[in-house]
Order: sequence, then structure tokens, then C-alpha cells
Amino acid sequence: MTIGGTLAKARQEAGLSVPQVAGRTRIRETVLQAIERDDFSMCGGDFYARGHIRSIARATGIDPEPLVQEYDDAHGGPPQAVSARLAFEAKTPVKILERRSPNWSAAMAVALVAVVLYGIFRVATGQERHKSAERAAAPAATATATVRPSHTAAVAQAPRKEVTVRLKAKRASWLSVEDDKGKQLFSGVIRAGQSQEWSAKKHIRLVIGNGGGVRLTVNGKDLGTPGPDGQVVRLAFGPGDPQKG
Repeated sequence: MTIGGTLAKARQEAGLSVPQVAGRTRIRETVLQAIERDDFSMCGGDFYARGHIRSIARATGIDPEPLVQEYDDAHGGPPQAVSARLAFEAKTPVKILERRSPNWSAAMAVALVAVVLYGIFRVATGQERHKSAERAAAPAATATATVRPSHTAAVAQAPRKEVTVRLKAKRASWLSVEDDKGKQLFSGVIRAGQSQEWSAKKHIRLVIGNGGGVRLTVNGKDLGTPGPDGQVVRLAFGPGDPQKG
């Protein structure tokens, strides 16, 4: 019995259809049917044909080796081992390109052109920057000539190191004064005509019971009356320009 006939008989005895064997072996049904007719042309070569024979035989429950041996006998024997020398020997000699020396003349020419272009660029941009600087310096010089900051203004802008508050009562008023640490500097009633002055490093906080009955001077600046008569006023001042807070 031929190889294809043996495989077909084994499939039938195993109760398997061609589609079932195809599902188990992942071999197309048309290829299976051709193999059962001893047509191995659709396998793609002897290597794949041997593999298909083994897969079909195992799927149908028979020993594949006798069938593979029979296939080798009918198709020129099993594949011959290839020596390592033949496997790794190049069929076409590899041509090794000789290393060429660099073309220094061309490199020097390119470098010279780059230097010349860079020099032209620097000269052009330098002239433009010089003109821009002259145009910008002209109004600046004029402004410098006309502006004459006085010594008094410079002294006035110097930051103060502490805050000083002076209060003069026009009418009697209750008063509470604290520094930034919460220390009580004054608490009580200040009588009409009386004056008090306090200093602190950071802040002075005041609560005035009668805003219209007192007059304030903060850091030497007269702020006048901080509120209307009978109004409770809360203020806070620091070393900077006096601001009501």
C-alpha cells in the first residue's frame, strides 16, 4: 500500500474526516486530499512533505517513521548533513573596500568659505548693533541731563527701620495700642489736649473709641482725624509710608 493509501486508511479507521484531520494538523484540506492520492507537489518541497506525513500519521494514531522512510527511499533518500565549512562559506567572495585618505584640500576650502562668511556676518551685525546702541543712547543721555534727583528725595526713599505713631486728643477718647508681638503699649482713656507717642519695629495696631476726637501723625506724616465723631476706628501702621489698615 502506498503512503497516501496508508494515511487514508488510518484516517478512516480512526473515524476521522478530512476536515477533522485538517483541524488537528493545521494542514489545508486540499493538501490532505492530494497526499492521500500520493501527490506531494502541493507540500512545497521534501522538507514540508516529511513534516506533513508525520503530522497526519500522529493525528490518525499510526507510527510515522516507516512512512517517512518510504518517502525518502522514493525521493532520493533523506537530506544529507551539511558541513559547517560549507554552511558558513560565502558563495561570493566579499570585496573589502580600501580606506581612502581624507580629502584635506576640499575640507580646507569648505572651512575657508565658512570663516569668510562668518566674518561678513559679524561685521554686518556689529555695525547694525553699533547704530542701534547710538540711537538708544541719545535719548538716554538727554534724560540724564535733564533729570536732577535731589539729595532730599534720596534720603526720603531710604527704608525706615521702625514705625512711630503720635496721637493728640482733641476730645477724650478710649484708646488701645499694641505692637506686632501683641504687647500692650497703651490701654485707657486719653484726655483732651494730651499727646502720646509709640514706636515699634514692625507694626503698631490702634483701636480708637472716638475716631473724630484724635489726630494722628505716622512716621512724621500728619494723617489728620482718622474718622467721624463717635466711630470706633481700627488702624495698623508699619515702617513704610503710612497706610490705614
